[in-house]
Amino acid sequence: MIDQATVQKILSAADIVDVVSDFVTLKRRGANFVGLCPFHNDRNPSFYVSRAKGYCKCFSCGKGGSAVGFIMEHQQMTYVEALRYLAAKYHIEIEEREMTDEERQRQSAREAMLMVNEWACDYFEHQLHDTQAGRDIGMAYFRERGFGDAIIKRFRLGYSSETRGALYDAAIKAGFNRQLLFDVGLCIDDERGGGYDRFRGRVIFPIFNVAGKVVGFGGRTLRGDKAKYVNSPESIVYNKRNELYGLFQAKREMTKQDKCFIVEGYADVISMHQAGFENVIASSGTALTEGHIHQIHRFTENITELFDGDAAGVHAAMRGVDMLLEQDMNIKILVLPDDDDPDSFSRKHTADEVRRFIDENETDFIRFKTSVLLQDTDGDPVKRSRAITEVVKSIAVIPQAIKRSIYAKECAAMFEVDEQMILREIQKYVLAKRDADWKRREREKAVADATTPPASGGAAPSVSEGGAPSPPASATSATEATAPSFPTSTADAVERCERDAIRLVAKYGMCYMCDTTYDDGVTSPTTVVEYVYNNTIFNELLPGIVFTTPVYKRIFDVAMEHVDGFYAELEQYMATLRAEGDVEVSRQLASLDVTGHTPDSIDNEEKKIRSAVAKQIEDRVGEYRANYLERILCSSPDDEVRNVAYNLVTDRYRLSKIHSLWGSVATGVDRLQSLVSSAINVWMLALLMARTREIERRIDKVDYEQGVALMKELANVKSIIQQLSKQSGERVVVPR
Repeated sequence: MIDQATVQKILSAADIVDVVSDFVTLKRRGANFVGLCPFHNDRNPSFYVSRAKGYCKCFSCGKGGSAVGFIMEHQQMTYVEALRYLAAKYHIEIEEREMTDEERQRQSAREAMLMVNEWACDYFEHQLHDTQAGRDIGMAYFRERGFGDAIIKRFRLGYSSETRGALYDAAIKAGFNRQLLFDVGLCIDDERGGGYDRFRGRVIFPIFNVAGKVVGFGGRTLRGDKAKYVNSPESIVYNKRNELYGLFQAKREMTKQDKCFIVEGYADVISMHQAGFENVIASSGTALTEGHIHQIHRFTENITELFDGDAAGVHAAMRGVDMLLEQDMNIKILVLPDDDDPDSFSRKHTADEVRRFIDENETDFIRFKTSVLLQDTDGDPVKRSRAITEVVKSIAVIPQAIKRSIYAKECAAMFEVDEQMILREIQKYVLAKRDADWKRREREKAVADATTPPASGGAAPSVSEGGAPSPPASATSATEATAPSFPTSTADAVERCERDAIRLVAKYGMCYMCDTTYDDGVTSPTTVVEYVYNNTIFNELLPGIVFTTPVYKRIFDVAMEHVDGFYAELEQYMATLRAEGDVEVSRQLASLDVTGHTPDSIDNEEKKIRSAVAKQIEDRVGEYRANYLERILCSSPDDEVRNVAYNLVTDRYRLSKIHSLWGSVATGVDRLQSLVSSAINVWMLALLMARTREIERRIDKVDYEQGVALMKELANVKSIIQQLSKQSGERVVVPR
């Protein structure tokens, strides 16, 4: 594994302008650089690169990121691959940290499996191209399907001979361990000290992961075997719930087109690619999983699913799509003509004909589902009611309220029912899902609490009137405190409040916030992230507040983990700046023309020079503070943390040239204390109001004793709301 110190060295060395310039022609525009976006067909330069911030962003399509994020996106690399790319670019020697025995054993097993899979892929290709049986049987099949040499080579198709143990014998001769052949699924133990080939007598479709490594195989029989297709079993390197056939070959075009087509089988993918549609992938006959969706989401959020034109194809189009809608994917459905599948259809028509058919016939999933269900109602009110319910359930899983509202309007028009009734039904299912999610999280939390040993005792640190204590050295994660239990009936409002708070942490986390006074009278400067920690975990009115949105919690944890390191690095940076400042002062004093100056005027000139240099140092320190956490979060190995943090810290709109030239724009740093304090107060009020609504909802459904307890709790919550409102000193509006 790459040593963490080496990772930081790579990230520090990577100049975002230098990195992007390898792929995009940049021109300076003020303090930034601008060029044509490499992620979409950009005609007017909309891709901005900030050397000071260390990231890039397209203000048209929204894509960008830090240096490592840009390389991952543009070159379709994993996080580690991008780090190695940057290390090679800046001639940084990769230092691997010493792995544990368990890590070393697992890494060794993974590397061995990938190695034997690569060898097997070469073996199958050789069998197809260089043996008589391969050419007569395997190649003849591929030719019958219309596959040309180029596409066969691109997908590295192969053939496994009919001989029972041909691959097994060749692998043993090549020096591979027999158990490894069984573990990776190439061979099966014959329980007599030997083995036989899993894929014998089949044409071979290698399965690649997103990085292009061979992780498994699919084999199609050319005989009358009961199992038409046989796939590699799951292993350390192959998990069918995470791998999509053709993704490695399609990922670049998926990014360029900002769209992907999903088909069912291997041949469908290959025929579509050969027809010129290279943004095509397959679920290989299995239902889409969260792992598949996560893989797709890395490259696009726009999906068109292609299905056969028969009744079974239409039925298949109705299954499993709610999961995609729930992940905020834009889904369209294309049902092909009767008796056609993507393979046969693409071979019967030219690329232009296929493209025209897609453009004219792909349908938004909700509209497709509505139209299909309407056909089955036949004037039957009961069937019509069931159809409306099915469509409403699908709309309810869509996370964006605006999109739900638009679909509700269309659904109401198509079913000829009242729109408000549709909206009420949607809200009912939305709330039911939130309640179910909350109960699930509570169960998981209860299990976690039951299995986690209690923390060591000790009184909580006291808080003086002038401030709050800094977290102890061991407290590097906000999740160490216990979160108060709040319902999620107003989860959207709470999430928005959390987002506002975590945005300030991500954007200004290490900026100076205020001074904190302790019980012993010592006053210490406090950063934004420390202030948020002190005023949530140790809040006097509502102690133990933590982020309930998982990714926000992880972002805050990362910020807290870097507090100590930040202070150490800041001290080193300031020492360097002071040394550079002394050199600059000396240089300017040496070049100062003292002719005609009095001693007093010379002193005044020296003071001006020192003041100007001190101001430059102060500005550079402020810039360092503001950029420190952004760089870390936007270069995180956690995909979700990196992407969410990038969206949090990048400004949605550019300032006009007039504002840039003539306007005096107050940045968030100028009013941090007001912004952060207000964000925390609104967050607390959202939590309290959520609890109030939940108590009011439950109070009529419990017995007398429980009702009394709830009334007391309600009174206490309202008392805290009043105190919090008095502290705020102004009217605070909580988003709904």
